[in-house]
Amino acid sequence: MSLAPRAVLVHRTTEYEELLARHGTHGQAAFFLSSRGRSIDEVAERHHRAHRALAEVAAAVPLKWRQSRVERTDLDRFLFAPEDVVVVVGQDGLVANAAKYLRGQPVVGIDTDPGRNPGVLVRHRPGDAAKLLDAALSSSGADELTMVEAVADDTQRLLALNEIYLGPPGHQTARYRLGPDDQAAASEPQASSGLLVGTGTGATGWLRSLWQQRGSGLALPGPADPRLIWFVREAWPSRTTGTSLVEGALEGSERLRVTVESDRLVAFGDGMEADSLELTWGQTIRVGRSDTALRLIG
Repeated sequence: MSLAPRAVLVHRTTEYEELLARHGTHGQAAFFLSSRGRSIDEVAERHHRAHRALAEVAAAVPLKWRQSRVERTDLDRFLFAPEDVVVVVGQDGLVANAAKYLRGQPVVGIDTDPGRNPGVLVRHRPGDAAKLLDAALSSSGADELTMVEAVADDTQRLLALNEIYLGPPGHQTARYRLGPDDQAAASEPQASSGLLVGTGTGATGWLRSLWQQRGSGLALPGPADPRLIWFVREAWPSRTTGTSLVEGALEGSERLRVTVESDRLVAFGDGMEADSLELTWGQTIRVGRSDTALRLIG
């Protein structure tokens, strides 16, 4: 007997809730914001709008389904099951936060604040939840968005929807060797503040800022494009370090190989530094397109 589907509602703590946790009461939070030229009314309204959206989506889950909720900070401890339908209720970034913990489960993005969020990944309104859950169960209308992965030589693995950062934990300077995975002799010793390897989805954010700042001639990929792009940040030329490999594209199964030549390097995905891989001197990590894609409904 197969299990009934489970709707997993992913949400995050609102700014209003964070203010109350920090300041204790509504009045103290209001005073704090007013001292900085802001009104708590707008913050409170967005909080109520988010909770109304979450309640509306929860009510749309079929009675025969199971239902669970997980807050953003608990994603790394939550066990997603193969039969789950993941409903992200919030911002675009919350879809990316959840994506790294999934293995092919369908995802529905619900925008709690239309007009404020870009709506690239949270494309739908709360009132559309019922029909979207049906579509998710039948796997109809899903976009397969490319993801990037990093695999270390000790089998640690990291998955991301937008980009993976490799570099020093303090974003200062790290030493490493960089090159194509299948051409060990072509690797170059470098000193930089790290590198980014990302997807077409990530090409609208951090990657795009580097691409634009550098005036790169690389063509940016689209979200479903299997091609990845990468950039080295602030490579430092010296007698022992080079700058000939500072940007490029990865096609198909191509991968970058990074060998650590510093005491410590970290790798994290989609800005979630708290959930990172730690690498020490001599370790190798390979970065490329993942076989796992994000199945985004509609």
